[in-house]
Parts: sequence; structure tokens; C-alpha cells
Amino acid sequence: MLEADNGQSTDTSGTSSIAGEDSHHRPAPPVIEPGKKRRWPARALMLSVPLALAAVGGYLWLSGGRYVTTDNAYVQQDKVAVSPEVGGRIIDARVRENMTVAQGDILFRIDPEPYQLAVRQANADIAGAQVSVATLASEARSTGVGIAAARDAIAYAQIDLERQQALMQRGFTTRARLDEAERKVEIAREQLRAAQAEAAEASARLTTGSAMPGVNPAVAQAMVRRDAAALNLDRTIVRAPVSGRVVQAERLQPGQSMVVGLPALTIVADNRSWIEANFKETDLHHMRVGQAAEVRLDAYPDLKLTGRVDSIGAGTGSEFSILPAQNATGNWVKVTQRVPVRIRLDSRGTPKLIAGLSAEVTVDTGKRR
Repeated sequence: MLEADNGQSTDTSGTSSIAGEDSHHRPAPPVIEPGKKRRWPARALMLSVPLALAAVGGYLWLSGGRYVTTDNAYVQQDKVAVSPEVGGRIIDARVRENMTVAQGDILFRIDPEPYQLAVRQANADIAGAQVSVATLASEARSTGVGIAAARDAIAYAQIDLERQQALMQRGFTTRARLDEAERKVEIAREQLRAAQAEAAEASARLTTGSAMPGVNPAVAQAMVRRDAAALNLDRTIVRAPVSGRVVQAERLQPGQSMVVGLPALTIVADNRSWIEANFKETDLHHMRVGQAAEVRLDAYPDLKLTGRVDSIGAGTGSEFSILPAQNATGNWVKVTQRVPVRIRLDSRGTPKLIAGLSAEVTVDTGKRR
């Protein structure tokens, strides 16, 4: 038992000796207080948030005024109101609402029969004028014959007068016969003057003006009426003046009577679009033509368009309204006015847009504090 105890004591001593060696070479772990372990992340968070806010605020302050934005903006496109140039009843309608047409396509046709009759009447007027000219030419030739006959009559009357004068001197004639011979000479001279006047009148009616040399004025007038009638006949076919999409075509029905100057439909030219952005008057201080702009459409949230400031309006929207504001009253309240600014879109990558779409426009004025 004693030996066992000694052995056990020896083993315990050996174990203690080994543990002592391990504890001598391994450093003891540091003792960390529970509150001190979480203090540095909290301090870092508390410092980073104010710094981030200060940085964002500084950036906004420095860049403030550089970008001006408005959501009072809309897509604009050229709109052409098509109205007939001649009146009449529609006999054929070739287009309908929202139909795409190309320039020169037939939109509708007006009854051409009245205008065809006008062309035939004008042709008849030309033929009548030509006959009148031929008659005047014939009369002019006949007046030449009348002048020659009047001269022959004067010559014969003059010979008879001289004979009567010779007989009167010898007393073989009477005073009455001498007076009759003198009267015949005067009548012949009057006939010559009348024939010459008729010839001058006929020649004047055949004279052509410098505006249309070689063409009688009566014939020229008839030809002009014929051309006008042919033009009206051609206008019974109404064609598209531009390419685009047809709108407001409700009145375009066969049998509908068209009135000259009254719009029958409208064509929206969708090949060129721009943005009309209404900016506050306080945002225009640093805005200039040519500055870059970014456009976003409410209809296409993922679409971003780029453009340039094309022009700045010459007046506010209220200035050109039908009923402009009258502020000469006692209850006047100042309202920030808006000025229309035209944004020209970059043609590259611009899709076909719809007139009137709402947009948001941001213009980079390039001005920093």
C-alpha cells in the first residue's frame, strides 16, 4: 500500500511536472471586459453616419443648381390638318383612324362631275374665242377692200368735179350740178375715213399683249379658265401632304359634303419628335441653348433618351393663352410662371413616339457653386 501510494505520488508529481512545463510555454489568454468588446463598432457607426450625411449634403450643395428638372413636359410632333381645296361630296374614302400613310397617298376623293363640266365649258370658251379671232381677221381684211373702194370713189368723184368746173367756166352746166359733184367728193372722203377707222379697230382687236405675245387676249382668258377648271378637277383627289398617322378622321365618310378650308382629318408626322418642357422661371438663370438634357417617359420607365436644348420660349405659357392673366386687382397673388423650352432629341436610337406623352426632363446647365 505504501509503495502503491508512493508510486501514485510519483505519477502525480510527473503529471504536475508536465502540466507545469505546458503552462510555462503557452501564454495565458487576455482577459476582455464584456462592455469593452462592443464599443468600437458602435463608435464607428456613430461617426460614419454623420460623415456620410455631411458628404452627401456637401455634394448636393456644391452641385446644386447644375441640374434643373421638370415633370411638366410632353412629347410633341408636327400635326398637319388636311382640308379640301374644292367643295363637294365624298365618293371614296381610302383611309381610317390611326392608319399610317406615306406622302402622296390618296386620302379621299370628291365627286369630280361638276369640275369635269367646268373643263368642257372652258374648252368651249376657247373654241369660241378662236372663232372670234378668225372673224376679226376676216373683218380686218374686208376693211382693206373697203379702203381701196373708198379711194376709187374719191378719184372718180374728183374727176367728175373737175369736169363740172370746166363746164361751169364755159357756161355749159348749172350751179346745181357743180354742187352735186363737190358733195360726192366729200362723201367719198368720209367713206374713206370710216373704212380706215374700221381697219384700225379691227387691227387693235387682233393685237396681242407683251405678257402673252402671239396669243389673242380673249383666247388667253379662255385658256386660263380651262387651266383653273382642270386644277379644280385635279384637286378632287386629296392626297397626303406628309407621311404619318391619320387621326380625327371621323367625318371622313362617303356621302359627307366637304367645305373648302374645313379640316377633314389630321396627319401626325411621326418621323420627327421633340419635347416641350415647361420649366419654372427660377430655373432658367443658367440654362442655355445647346446644353445636354436627359428625358424619361412615363409610358416607358426603362427608356432613357438624350437630347439638347433647342430653344427657350419667348414668353410664358400664360402670356400666350387665350385669356391671359390680369393681375391689376387687389387680391393678386404671385405665381411662379413657366416658360416652354424645346428639347431636340438625338436621332440615334430614338423610337417612334406618341404625341402628348408625359415626360420628365433634366437639363445639365454645367453650373456649380
